[in-house]
Amino acid sequence: MGREIGRVAEAGEVIALVGDLGAGKTTLTQGIVEGLGYREEITSPTFTLVQEYAGGRLEVFHFDFYRVEQEHELLELGWDDYLERGGLVIVEWPDLHPELLPKETFWLELSHREGGRLVGERRP
Repeated sequence: MGREIGRVAEAGEVIALVGDLGAGKTTLTQGIVEGLGYREEITSPTFTLVQEYAGGRLEVFHFDFYRVEQEHELLELGWDDYLERGGLVIVEWPDLHPELLPKETFWLELSHREGGRLVGERRP
């Protein structure tokens, strides 16, 4: 599924991934980035807050809001600049700071289901 999303993703889009620990947010992100043609290792930005991936069809800015306590931390990191760079922004744990996300953000909710995972669109 992630690779398919990557194949159709457009510059400037924001994808918000919601789900419990282990729901597959980073795995889905890996597929999206692979679908854009990036071939290097893709890791969770839990401790760095953002990972940047270049070399595919679009630049990807992968954020993890899990450890962000205050909005100003993201703003100081250059959140607005990342949104304006024309790449694809992917955010894990977006529900911790939803007010920072553009209105057009595409929200996906991941959950565990017997035998696998379930992904559905979510409205903020």
